[in-house]
Amino acid sequence: MMQRRHLMLSFAALPLAARAQGQPPRILVGFPAGGSVDTTARRFAEFGRGKLAETILVEQKVGAGGRIAIGALKDAAPDGLTMLLGPSSMFTVYPHAYRKLAYNPATDVIPVSPLALSTCGFGVGPQVPATVKTLAQLADWLKANPDKAAYASPAAGAMPHFLGNQFEHAAGLKLTHAPYRGAAPGMQDLMGGQIAAGCFSIGDFLPHLASGRVRLLGVTDKARSRFVPDVPTFEEQGFKGIVGVETYGLFLPAKTPQATVDKLAEVARAAVREPGVIEALAKLGFEPLSLPPADYAKRLAAEREYWGPVVKASGFSSDD
Repeated sequence: MMQRRHLMLSFAALPLAARAQGQPPRILVGFPAGGSVDTTARRFAEFGRGKLAETILVEQKVGAGGRIAIGALKDAAPDGLTMLLGPSSMFTVYPHAYRKLAYNPATDVIPVSPLALSTCGFGVGPQVPATVKTLAQLADWLKANPDKAAYASPAAGAMPHFLGNQFEHAAGLKLTHAPYRGAAPGMQDLMGGQIAAGCFSIGDFLPHLASGRVRLLGVTDKARSRFVPDVPTFEEQGFKGIVGVETYGLFLPAKTPQATVDKLAEVARAAVREPGVIEALAKLGFEPLSLPPADYAKRLAAEREYWGPVVKASGFSSDD
């Protein structure tokens, strides 16, 4: 009770600011309604009601792989009333993939805290025979069927795009990358047999595994996921160095006062300890995670450095 009372008191300034300006806080989301980012944002908004403000809006700014939402955050006043929830790749992978990025990930936003950690998986659909059960067997089948050697991802320039590219090179393959406008249409084509393989968040695979329409062959963390414990990692299967996990975190505009950043981080830390939030994240295949703002910024900087040579080796770049 004392901890809850302290939390409520420490956030008193934010609702007052919202009332004074006649607007509630809003969480910007750069991806379509109903997706994992939107769902996470809405669950956090629900948790934050009464702690941050009586009403918290979730506002879609869809397009350009989330970059439109970041632009809106960058242009927002640093008063704590506008925040963004999004995947870390927008700040770690995109800077290497897009030559005309309209924001500087190190100076235009303030990382507050992650809420969740997501692992990617590489899976196949009915186009690939059921006898293919490992990544090595998949590589052999793709070599024998070059006309079907393609993989889907949720977007060009996203982390799954480059994880698939790493597999392509490690396995000595020549794969066609098929970027989709989000995971949902890519998964539909994978299950429908229009494309052989796909790299997506494991949460995108989970609802479909029981049907057998898709089979998950490998995950991209250093350890197996508790959500699919029977699926080995890439490294377990001999494909060393193919590791990619993504945080889904909260961000504020540059120059937001440190006290406001710390207050939002405190709510984020409380959120990922709440059983209802943990359960909601688990349905998405997400592990709850929180970090202090300074530690989150260091993590993102390290990931940004890691993905630079990976993106460069892929040969991909875009002026989009």
